Amino acid sequence: MQVYTHPACLAHDTGPEHVERPARLSTVLRALETAHPDIDWQPAPRATRGQLLRVHDEALLATVLETAPHGLISLDPDTILSPGSGEAALRAAGAGVAAVDAVLEGRTQRAFCAVRPPGHHATASAAMGFCLFNNIAVAARHALDKHGLERVVVADFDVHHGNGTQAIFAQEPQLRFASSHQWPLYPGSGAHNQTGIGNIANAPLPEGAGSAAFRAAWQTELLPFLDAFKPQLVLISAGFDGHQRDPLANLQLDANDYAWITRELVVIANRHCGGRVVSMLEGGYDLTALAECSVAHVDSLRW
Repeated sequence: MQVYTHPACLAHDTGPEHVERPARLSTVLRALETAHPDIDWQPAPRATRGQLLRVHDEALLATVLETAPHGLISLDPDTILSPGSGEAALRAAGAGVAAVDAVLEGRTQRAFCAVRPPGHHATASAAMGFCLFNNIAVAARHALDKHGLERVVVADFDVHHGNGTQAIFAQEPQLRFASSHQWPLYPGSGAHNQTGIGNIANAPLPEGAGSAAFRAAWQTELLPFLDAFKPQLVLISAGFDGHQRDPLANLQLDANDYAWITRELVVIANRHCGGRVVSMLEGGYDLTALAECSVAHVDSLRW
């Protein structure tokens, strides 16, 4: 198993009070190094402009890569651009591309991208919700376009709905997107009736829903939806902010829930595509919970 990361992802400065801070990534890296000293660490390359332009507009690339701030700039109330942000965003998106290449070329069966900034809120034209580029969308588009896959799935269990990923792929018949998320909650999307062209499945969960409701949503709705597609690659937007300790939501999950959903997705990958899974870190803002959940997730990816 490979883990992709890069020191540049620590240089994305969001300010001293921001919850999406460098300590998130350093905490994950320390936890994984301790729990899995045999992990095959890989440096995340930069995504190319061509790879980014498969899902993003030129104007967004210009904003993220050419603004060159001397301090911190707020792109919206939550999303910050700093002098190190452009390089971090390139490495975060590039990690997903490199991991897809490694998995589809048989160099590893599964990969986890321990990177920041996260990505699933970024739309084709806008950075938002802590996200600059949509890392998982760039990876998925790369799998479809470069590798010629016809059936790719994205499973998103972040507590916030992956509105950007959904919007980018809502009309893409070669991709299925499934998301569980707390609702109502930022960004306000992800209702049951948002189904794209039949390739989108959303399971909004009420505040305080807990393990039973989370697992039932995946068992009865989302996993069968993904399994029926017979995917050639499973991608995961791995957000751990549904944990009961997280300050931004209240879904009341724990590390065992994340281990369980990861194993269920590995079962689908084993059934249809030789176990090929690429996972990318999204949210998770309590450092203790983030460390526990990241280790549980990687444990299950290695299962």
